Amino acid sequence: MSSIRDQLENQLRRFEETERQMSNPEVLADGNKLAAVAREHGALSKLAMKYRRFKALVDEVAELKRMSEEGAPDERELAEAELPDARKKREQLWDELIDMTVGGEDANRTRCVMEIRAGTGGDEAALFAHDLFQMYKHHAEHRGWKVEIMEASPTEMGGFSKITLGFEGEAVYRDLRYEGGTHRVQRVPETEAKGRIHTSVATVAVLPEPEDVEIEIKPDDYRLDKYCASGPGGQHVNKTESAVRLTHYATGIVVAMQDEKSQHKNLAKALRILKSRVYDHYQQQEHAKRAAERKSMVGSGDRSDKIRTYNFPDNRLTDHRIGFTVHKLDQIMKGDFQPVTDALIEHDRNQLRDQMGGLDE
Repeated sequence: MSSIRDQLENQLRRFEETERQMSNPEVLADGNKLAAVAREHGALSKLAMKYRRFKALVDEVAELKRMSEEGAPDERELAEAELPDARKKREQLWDELIDMTVGGEDANRTRCVMEIRAGTGGDEAALFAHDLFQMYKHHAEHRGWKVEIMEASPTEMGGFSKITLGFEGEAVYRDLRYEGGTHRVQRVPETEAKGRIHTSVATVAVLPEPEDVEIEIKPDDYRLDKYCASGPGGQHVNKTESAVRLTHYATGIVVAMQDEKSQHKNLAKALRILKSRVYDHYQQQEHAKRAAERKSMVGSGDRSDKIRTYNFPDNRLTDHRIGFTVHKLDQIMKGDFQPVTDALIEHDRNQLRDQMGGLDE
């Protein structure tokens, strides 16, 4: 139970820090920083307030237990009468906290960045990357999340060699974090005259998007290169230096952006992606376990290295991590994706309960 309690303590400390920052004159004088602090405070409040109540109940149970063993006769009688109800409330809150912490320390973030890349399979892999983008886009619409295309590299056949998305909404990172990995598709391509089933893959990475107050990247922290945007085949889109490339000195992380006609908009998008990648980089260094998980998230991009299979002839989706199979692939690709996420969350929730066991007195 120590690991989940440590996680909850960290979240509570961060919540209390944002409370202090919201009354800090320097923060109050900076509208952008105040908005970022308020957003993070709001995202943490539900979990932090529930954990505060849980801690109070832990203390109450301990005090009632002490009174039932050491108090005067009338105190013991009163404590023994109240103890079962207090324990029940404590257990209920504990279950709710486990549900809210499924997915780790970043589970309650309301923003994240998703990168989808075509893997092995040529044009069909790029088309599958496009299909995954559409699936997540429709899923976001069903959930009421905001989704933004931050960067896209389309192919001539209508697919994507790479597309980067920004998501915002309640529980967005907790749900989408399960999508990180290699996704395999089995289907007959439209260009296949003999009706043979082809196998190709696309990789997905999902990164939590940090608030400005958590990681600040100053102009001195990176090199900014400006150049003319170009299209497929090197064709010039415009003659102005609207495209940007950011190179973070400390980590060597590079982000290039040319999707917008405005250099200012390209720089803003590039900075958001850079912050997410730098945040993830430092999180990896800080937590060896998370580093190993992130390293294995997308695998090699090969057909044999997969977390999930989308079999169109059988209308079947299989998540190999938990042995979950459903024969509603057509509905899932249209955005009815929640049953898959729910199965993954329930699997993690059960594992957490098994690991933590009951509450200590």
